[in-house]
Amino acid sequence: MASETETDAAASEFEEFPELPPKRPSRLSRRAYERELKLLQQELARLQRWIRHNGLKVVVIFEGRDAAGKGSTIKRIMERLNHRVVRVVALGTPSDREKTQWWFQRYVEELPAAGEMVIFDRSWYNRGLVEPVMGFCTEEEYEEFLRSCPEFERMLVRSGIILIKYWFSVSDEEQERRFRSRIADPARRWKLSPMDLEARARWVDFSRAKDTLFAHTDIKQAPWYVVDADDKRAARLNCIAHLLSQIPYEAVPWEHVELPERESAGGYVRPPMSDQTFVPELY
Repeated sequence: MASETETDAAASEFEEFPELPPKRPSRLSRRAYERELKLLQQELARLQRWIRHNGLKVVVIFEGRDAAGKGSTIKRIMERLNHRVVRVVALGTPSDREKTQWWFQRYVEELPAAGEMVIFDRSWYNRGLVEPVMGFCTEEEYEEFLRSCPEFERMLVRSGIILIKYWFSVSDEEQERRFRSRIADPARRWKLSPMDLEARARWVDFSRAKDTLFAHTDIKQAPWYVVDADDKRAARLNCIAHLLSQIPYEAVPWEHVELPERESAGGYVRPPMSDQTFVPELY
């Protein structure tokens, strides 16, 4: 275990920026936030059971700028849920083979079966945002995506998938504050990648790409829902509450459960505890 001296030395590598913009105070106290979050998580558990019981297929997409709070919201959604029913998909850079496939192909493989909800932490919309801004696709590939994406999503909806799309909107000033906060925090520095910094430098280009994306893909069958994400607590609660409102559900009664009596030892003798290797009790 690291000593206090070692910890201080490590932390000294990440000095805070003196000009770090002040954090906008949350509209919610921590106590109020945690109380409301607990209630919403209980409802998410009921929704999960309803999805499983009725064989629904749900896809939820989270998009937005870096540090907008997508990941932290997904974390709160997943905290109390069964990861076999509700799972998160966060695909990395496509392999050389995947680069030759139809753009949507590797995402189709992750779509839910009956009784499942899949949350995409970034999605096929990489082709409409990151790739054209960073020059990772051709102009022809980008234009084809804008043409085909609405049709692809209409196909998903016609097939019975419930498709919900969230865009987390963060201001220039708040993104800067969060980036600098990550730089100053040894435990969160890993969350800031070279790609994040490059995207930050191309803020206006991303703004134009987002506007174009909305113009083509904000369709009646699968509209974009924008989450004001400058206040992280409020954004999490607002997003979860909205998600719950998009899928009519009811509580599914639980079957009566009786714990069985434990079987008798029947001559079983546990081996000596000294034969096992235990984790050191440092705390």
